[in-house]
Amino acid sequence: MSKPGSGAPLAGILVADFSRVLAGPLATMTLADLGARVIKVERPGTGDDTRQWDPPSSKTGATYFESVNRNKESITLDLTDAADLELARELARRADVLVENFKPGGLAALGLGYESLAGENPGLVYASISGFGSAGGRDLPGYDFIVQALGGLMSITGDPDGDAYKAGVALVDVLTAKDATIGILAALSERASSGRGRRIEVNLLSSLQGALANQGQAYLGAGVVPKRMGNDHPSIVPYQLLATADAPLAVAVGNDAQFARLCTAIGAPELAVDPRFVTNSARVRHRRDLIPLLESGLAGAGAAAWQDTLVAVGVPAGRVASIGEGIAYAESLGLAPTIEMHDAGGSVIGRQIRHPITWTPPLPPRTHAPPALGEHTGDVVEWLRHPQSNTSP
Repeated sequence: MSKPGSGAPLAGILVADFSRVLAGPLATMTLADLGARVIKVERPGTGDDTRQWDPPSSKTGATYFESVNRNKESITLDLTDAADLELARELARRADVLVENFKPGGLAALGLGYESLAGENPGLVYASISGFGSAGGRDLPGYDFIVQALGGLMSITGDPDGDAYKAGVALVDVLTAKDATIGILAALSERASSGRGRRIEVNLLSSLQGALANQGQAYLGAGVVPKRMGNDHPSIVPYQLLATADAPLAVAVGNDAQFARLCTAIGAPELAVDPRFVTNSARVRHRRDLIPLLESGLAGAGAAAWQDTLVAVGVPAGRVASIGEGIAYAESLGLAPTIEMHDAGGSVIGRQIRHPITWTPPLPPRTHAPPALGEHTGDVVEWLRHPQSNTSP
């Protein structure tokens, strides 16, 4: 694997990745995208659970695994084998960052806990990811779906009179990955002046609750228990899907001026001066009266036409698109949402969603395809068996 250039923000950082599934691998892929060298430690024979999470698959494997494992090296180690365990410890001794999502205490029992490693590697940033933390929830399995249920997110997702729903992606894992990445980068920044690392812990439940934003504070600050409202917003109207002649349209009116422009555009300017609707607070109180009137005005055209009309007058609106249509839309805006991935020989083998940060001056993206199971074991093991050095093989 070619190494990132010296201009990459995390060039020279070595990450020992003992994580699997989604939150940990997404965090370490982010570090890899930013230039770190990430060595992913996997179980012999099976590897990361998500290698078997298919369909769908591409020509190189399960797309679930691919989505969070590019720009990494894969080695297989049996941590129940003394020789392999010593190799894992040597990797941890050389690492700048270690990321793990074993059950709390699992790696420590193998001599790979923070306390034992920090004595030999005081600069190590050690990130632990769990479902419910290392106290009372240490033995609970941390699956995104269960956390969405127990953490309250599903209680506010879905139709008012229907079932609760999870988000359409493992959103809590993604949020936790971003929290872990923030903590790791902060610890590396501190280490630059102190010379010492830290242990950081994140868990899915805390990351979910940290993302509840206004809904969480409605409960804590005002005693309001938020409930499922479909696509309606508890504090802003209209901020929801509205029916048109052919398909629903997302409309997000954030202030009274936008509301007045919406009313004019649909041929009902009188609604903007109606006492029931003249302010957002009034619209929230009278949403049941307002929504049918807005939909009556929208009934004369389809969602795509209304999107163009409303956006042109400064009213945020958009039809409900598929993922493919969303990618095409981003491309039309010049956002370059995808990158081509390359195999070890440099051939293009597919596309992925690129890391979302855009850099000035430009930071050339790393485009190494996700590794085959154990693809780099030989080279990495040979390197680990030589006298300690952080120089890559």
